[in-house]
Amino acid sequence: MSARVSAFVLVFLLIHAAHAQTNPAITSWLINTTGVKGSHYVQGNSTLIPDNDSANVKKVYYSANYAYIKANGVPAYPTGPFMDGNPSFTTSQNAIFRIPLNPTPDPTPSSTTGGNIGTFINGVALFDYRDGVSWNNNTQAEAGGPSGGMGQGVWNRDAIVAERAGFDCAKGHPAMGNYHHHQNPSAFKLDMNVLSTICNLYDAEGLYAIDSSQHSPLLGFAADGYPIYGAYGYKNTDGSGGITRIKSGYQLRNITVRTHYADGTNVTDGPAVSATYPLGRYREDYEYIAHASDPDYLDVHNGRFCVTPEYPNGIYAYFCTVDRNWNSAYPYVVGPTFYGNTVTIKVNSINETVTAYTGTSAIGDPAIGQLNIVAFPNPGSDFIAVQIYGLLRADADVLLYDLNGRLVQSAQLKQGSTITYLDTRTLYNGAYVLQVLSGQYVHTQKVLIARE
Repeated sequence: MSARVSAFVLVFLLIHAAHAQTNPAITSWLINTTGVKGSHYVQGNSTLIPDNDSANVKKVYYSANYAYIKANGVPAYPTGPFMDGNPSFTTSQNAIFRIPLNPTPDPTPSSTTGGNIGTFINGVALFDYRDGVSWNNNTQAEAGGPSGGMGQGVWNRDAIVAERAGFDCAKGHPAMGNYHHHQNPSAFKLDMNVLSTICNLYDAEGLYAIDSSQHSPLLGFAADGYPIYGAYGYKNTDGSGGITRIKSGYQLRNITVRTHYADGTNVTDGPAVSATYPLGRYREDYEYIAHASDPDYLDVHNGRFCVTPEYPNGIYAYFCTVDRNWNSAYPYVVGPTFYGNTVTIKVNSINETVTAYTGTSAIGDPAIGQLNIVAFPNPGSDFIAVQIYGLLRADADVLLYDLNGRLVQSAQLKQGSTITYLDTRTLYNGAYVLQVLSGQYVHTQKVLIARE
């Protein structure tokens, strides 16, 4: 090989590597470089139990066509308990997720399936709406999945509605140890209309907290390689129009019996709408309504082509849809069909030459300065909670000083979590200085202790 050709090859490889390391599907993961581990609650015990499994993402590799994400499937925020009788705990999946780096639209979109259809940036699995249960008209009962037996697959149960009692505070639960989210991965307690009070007893959190004043962070990727965002984005697809809630195009049908699909197809009957089988219990209770004049409504796949902070030239993106009360809105994340050509997202091994991504999330994220940090209650009594709205990409130290500059209490906000607590029961009444530190960023504010 001539020197000229060798030089060309070297330049090509350097350009390719530089381009690859700017692809958000490679650079956006929460890589655990500080040894953060998972934790969980068990029913009847509000004391957090530490786990041995590493949380968030262990390592990222990439080739020309794929990113490979090695993760245990364990979040940094606590999981459990699962109060519907689910005997499973969050356990290490030792997973490898494969994400297409050059996603393409599918002219004949495929339906989402049960199991892993994507992954969040902390390495936790994404499932679609279903829980494997459907109506069996022969037995006049639901069957399949956790219910056992076999349903007919005509009227398919919505996990978000039917299994709400089994979700933890972060709206997740495990299937045979595989912890996953079917929906927006933020805490129940931060929704405007709180549908579950489990956070009151087992105070967990979530991957991020909704901030209606900011474009949602990039939360993950689907099996077709397209990115997933949270609930808020730019009003217009060109990045203009301010920040607004991005809305699902689906709505509940006006039906009292379940005999036909929304397109008029006559199908095997499901149960009549009732208090036991309310409207919304099944996926087929919804219909899609196009909103051509409203760019903040999504298409049939729950996505749109638009400008985002990570993709200034535009990308097709899915959104974790919520209603005006921030409660999860069907089809929740991706579905009921994919927009793009999909791959098997969870693989057993990497069977091509890859490069290890050398970036890190652990040196402090400058974007933390743009996050909304709230300390409450203020004045406090027995504790002060520090809540971050948005997505925390790096660990942050939370320090409390008295007015003489002495450190009197400390805690840590973990990468990919949203809340921590300072125990103030032993402190005197008066003013204190709270600092939140991550890398070069320092947030400072005054807090008060006022105990009767």
